[in-house]
Amino acid sequence: MLSLKGDKVYLRALEPEDLDFVHTVENTEEFWEVSATQTPYSRFVIKQYLENAHRDIYDIKQLRLVICNLKDKEVGLIDIFDFEPKDRRAALGILIADVAERGKGYGAEALKLICNYCFTHLAIHQVYANVTQGNETSVKLFENLGFQRVGVKKDWTYVQGQFKDEILYQLINK
Repeated sequence: MLSLKGDKVYLRALEPEDLDFVHTVENTEEFWEVSATQTPYSRFVIKQYLENAHRDIYDIKQLRLVICNLKDKEVGLIDIFDFEPKDRRAALGILIADVAERGKGYGAEALKLICNYCFTHLAIHQVYANVTQGNETSVKLFENLGFQRVGVKKDWTYVQGQFKDEILYQLINK
């Protein structure tokens, strides 16, 4: 687990005890825009998801990890998804759930850890992320970690009565 531990946070697998945390995150409407969610999730569905979270990334093409601070408090989630082993690429998503925990460097360190994990353990050549226009915190996060803005998908998402562009960021392991 050393590759998933930093100075501020560590990343760990989902546990059955994460039911309340994941349920709260998935049902917070503020986050639906970034997760492409339209409806709430029941505790039953989240429980089933957690029961299957152990499945291999090569099987289900995704991996969700909990971001914990060094006091063992869950502060967010980070995802590898759309994993394509043949093309050696994967998408990343990150969320620091509690507003009070944002701005402490947790997201930056978690993103560094997951990129290193992808490049080292999964032999991925590149990771990418999609950021909705106006999400300046995520723009800054990805750009500060060396992700390159490689494209803009115009009018990509429809949120609260308006279309928003989505920016594509890419980090290639050299």
